Amino acid sequence: MYKADIQPEQKQAGATEARRNQEKQRRSRIFDVRNRVIGVDVEALKSLVQEQKRREDAERAREAAFDASRVQCDLVAQLLEKEELQRARRVAQQVQAFREWEQRPQDRRDFDLSDPARPRKEKPLRAGDLDPHCGPSSVQLFAGEHLGQATRQCLQREQARRELSCQQEQRQARRDEKYSEVLGDQKRREMDLRAAHLEDLEAACRKAMAVAVANHNRAQAIEVEAQRCLARQREQGDNLTEICNHLTSDMLTENPSVSSNPLVPHWVVLERWKGMTPEQIAAIHKEQVAQRLEARRRLQAEWRLEAEWALQDQLAARAACQLEREQQAQAQKLWRDLDAYNKQLAREQRARKDYLDKVVYTNEPTAHFHLQFNTSSR
Repeated sequence: MYKADIQPEQKQAGATEARRNQEKQRRSRIFDVRNRVIGVDVEALKSLVQEQKRREDAERAREAAFDASRVQCDLVAQLLEKEELQRARRVAQQVQAFREWEQRPQDRRDFDLSDPARPRKEKPLRAGDLDPHCGPSSVQLFAGEHLGQATRQCLQREQARRELSCQQEQRQARRDEKYSEVLGDQKRREMDLRAAHLEDLEAACRKAMAVAVANHNRAQAIEVEAQRCLARQREQGDNLTEICNHLTSDMLTENPSVSSNPLVPHWVVLERWKGMTPEQIAAIHKEQVAQRLEARRRLQAEWRLEAEWALQDQLAARAACQLEREQQAQAQKLWRDLDAYNKQLAREQRARKDYLDKVVYTNEPTAHFHLQFNTSSR
């Protein structure tokens, strides 16, 4: 019921708001003298389009400059990253070379435990001329005999050859290290020269960009000033035209025929209307009198309806009072019956308690009766 009552009001409010907006738009079109008399300024629209194109061109040039700057920054970052990778590779190579020349497996302290040639290096049955296991009875050692001389000489030559090879390898490693340092210095100098060249290119690009932006801003300022002068001239011409149109218009000449609408004869054009005729005024007065009489009749009907409603309210109030008194009487009677029933229950409970206390429960247990329990484990 409430939705059916509210929905038409919402529709009516929406329709009223739509008509109000249409009326505002119509007034803005009618009362705008420039658009009604002169029309649309085509030159101004063309100038706006050209200004938009110039602004887009400037934005594209600015984006191109930013793209060039980003490309240059990416090149510098790539060069720095490449240099960092080369430096890490050189450090890794130096570490590997140090491990190969200074941390060889055969130079470790516990290499003899995992030496693959250990069986060949173990002590033979006869270690040499001074072996204590070879006594006189072994017939292995004679006076003036030196059995390990050839082996000792071979070992000495092998040790000399190993020391010579180690010295040659160390000298070659020092020469390689010096050569790598020279190459690194040359590479750093080349990178510094390239970075300086890139910085010079970046400064030149930034300077050229600043000059281009300054020239563009200067050209825009000159163009804006010219457009302002042209707009002031156009506005002065429009004002003169508007003044002439007002001086020669039907509104100032007070032509009564211009207020009639050519499409609908009984309508008038509000901005040209000069006032109502005596017949129209008399008709309005007559209609106002009729409306006052109708309002008076409607008010009297509302008064009669309110009197009837007031009488109905009084009758309803009297009926409600009578019903309330009847309910109060019934409640009092119910409370009296409930009190009598509660008193009867109290008497019966009191008599039952007296019967239990005086007749049933006469032999009360003593302390001796309770002490006979829990005297053993069973």
